[in-house]
Amino acid sequence: MQDFKNKTAVLTGAGSGFGLECARIGARLGMNLVLVDVQQDALDRAASEMQTAGAAVLARRVDVSRSADMELLGAEVLARFGAPHLVFNNAGVGAGGLIWETGTRDWEWVLGVNLMGVVHGVRVFTPMMLAAARDDAGYRGHIVNTASMAGLLNPPNMGVYNVSKHAVVSLSETLYQDLALVGDQVSASVLCPFFVPTGIHLSARNRPAELAQDAVPPTRSQLIGQAMSEKAVTAGKVSAADVAQKVFDAVAARQFYIYSHPKAIRSVQTRMEDILMARNPTDPFADKPELGQQLRSALRGAP
Repeated sequence: MQDFKNKTAVLTGAGSGFGLECARIGARLGMNLVLVDVQQDALDRAASEMQTAGAAVLARRVDVSRSADMELLGAEVLARFGAPHLVFNNAGVGAGGLIWETGTRDWEWVLGVNLMGVVHGVRVFTPMMLAAARDDAGYRGHIVNTASMAGLLNPPNMGVYNVSKHAVVSLSETLYQDLALVGDQVSASVLCPFFVPTGIHLSARNRPAELAQDAVPPTRSQLIGQAMSEKAVTAGKVSAADVAQKVFDAVAARQFYIYSHPKAIRSVQTRMEDILMARNPTDPFADKPELGQQLRSALRGAP
C-alpha cells in the first residue's frame, strides 16, 4: 500500500506509545482513524488531537481481550468507513517474574490482551478486508501485529510476556502465509520492538478489577522484573515515533519483519544456532555478564 490518503486505519492501543504515534502519522497522511484504547482519558486526548489535525475519527473504548467488544467494533468500523485498509493490532501489557510464580490471573490478563487481542483483531477484520479485495481489484490492505523481541528470544524472568509474544509471532507468520494462499491484495507484518519508551511498564494501571493480582504481595522476582523493565524501557534511545515510521515504511514496502533495533538480531541468530545444533540455550547475558550476575544475586538473596 503506497497511498494512505483517504484510507482507513484501525489502531488498538491508540492512546499511547506506538499506537498514538501511528495515529499521528496517519493523520498527517490524510487517513481516517479508528482509535481504540481501554484507557478513556488517553483515548479522549488522542481523538481530540487527531480531529484537530483534520482526521476523520472514530474513537472507542474497547477491551481487546473481549471477543464481543471487538466484534461490535468491527461492525461500527464497517458502518462508518467500510473495510479498513490498515489494521494495527498493537494493544499490549507487560508482566514479569519467575515463570512458576506467575499466577493464573496474570496469565489470563497478559494472554488476554497480548495474544487474544491480536486474535480478535485478525478474526474480525481480515474477512472484511478480503471481501473488499474481492469487490475491488484496486483495494490493498495490511495487518500489523505488535509482538516483541521477546517473541524471538526468551529473556529470563519474563516468562508470561515471552509466551504471549512468541504466540503473536507464530500467529503473524501463519497469517502472512494464509493470506498469500488466498490472494495478493492483503498482507501482514509483525513488529518486534526492543526496549522503547512507550509506557508499557505502567500497563497495570489498566488491569481489569476481575483480573487483579491474587491477594498476595508480589514475589521478589516480580518486583525485580518490574524494576528491570522500567529501567530498560525508560532508558531506550529509539523513540515510539521512530518505530511508528518504521511501521508505515514496512507497510508501503510489504515488509514482514519490523525491528526497532536491528543489532538485536544477533541474539536471535544465536538462539537459532542453539536450536540447529541442539545445544543448551546460550546465556542471554553472555555479552553483559555483570547484568546477569546482578539478576542472579538479586534472585538468590535472602528474603
